[in-house]
Amino acid sequence: MPQLAQARRLVVKIGSALLVDGVSGQLREAWLQDLTADIARLRNRGTDVIVVSSGSIALGRGVLEFGAKALSLDEAQAAAAVGQIRLARAYEEYLAPHGITAAQILLTLDDSEDRRRYLNTRATFATLLAQGAVPIVNENDTIATDEIRYGDNDRLAANVAAMAGADQCILLSDVDGLYSANPSQDPSAIHFPMIHDITPEIEAMAGDAGTGLSKGGMKTKLMAARNAMSAGCAMAIAQGAVSAPLAAIEGGARVTWFIPTLDPQDARKRWILGMKPKGSLTLDAGALRALNLGKSLLPAGVHKVSGSFLRGDPVELLGQDGAHIGIGLSRYSADETKIIAGHHSDQIEELLGYPGRAALVHRDDMAL
Repeated sequence: MPQLAQARRLVVKIGSALLVDGVSGQLREAWLQDLTADIARLRNRGTDVIVVSSGSIALGRGVLEFGAKALSLDEAQAAAAVGQIRLARAYEEYLAPHGITAAQILLTLDDSEDRRRYLNTRATFATLLAQGAVPIVNENDTIATDEIRYGDNDRLAANVAAMAGADQCILLSDVDGLYSANPSQDPSAIHFPMIHDITPEIEAMAGDAGTGLSKGGMKTKLMAARNAMSAGCAMAIAQGAVSAPLAAIEGGARVTWFIPTLDPQDARKRWILGMKPKGSLTLDAGALRALNLGKSLLPAGVHKVSGSFLRGDPVELLGQDGAHIGIGLSRYSADETKIIAGHHSDQIEELLGYPGRAALVHRDDMAL
């Protein structure tokens, strides 16, 4: 069974019902204070932490005096616009005493399906985490329409875990895991501590129970688990309505873990290898030696550029004899690559007229 203490990079999903009082519409400050202390403890022992947090609409609707009525799309987006400010400020205020910088990232489904946006988001996560910050992620409700929405933060959390290369993802919920039936209705329901494969039988056990502020039921959590597992990330469903919920998990609280068969790096490489290249890069001997040492591909090591590709597209990596070396995701278009190929990275701004990333293909975005 996975241990939270062993997490290298952790995504924690927090639902609206945990963060915002359903009656008053106010932030549950004591709970957030305990959670941020949990996060600080994990950060201090070297675990990267990303928070996927609901709550913007729940916080904003009270400020705009919408009451308890069902909101139209326009009203929900207006509430999100107001609530996002308050949500980000709350995390900033409660993380600051621990010496932790909070960062806000707003995403839509498009951002994970478009490879260029995907790479931008992945690079942003990597930079923030390297600087010790804790990214606070939410769906960009102020602009998202149905066709570009995740619709729930369970699946958003799983996608963020895949983007960021997380090895563990915790969905803090109003239930402590997956049961054979709804435990509030069936006292004989069986709890499952570990799931290795989401079978049709497992899916049939999922109900749609949820609180008034929460959109995600067990079905969405199983969908999130499937996405996380395919990215090599272990995911847990855990009870969040307790003080210091992450400490409770480490203390042996009941959860359900979904176990992947691959680690995040292997899962990502398998994903890249399954792509059809849109072009090719022929590398010199020095670049090949660098790749074999686990380094990124720099423009200086590219001898020839073929094909038509955009930033984020897969390209084949070739030796000078035309031998297949691997596949990688290019950080530049074909036209840009042709300009900077054979040149040092510190010349990129001069050649292109704008600053760019030093690596043409980052080591995390290639499979050899």
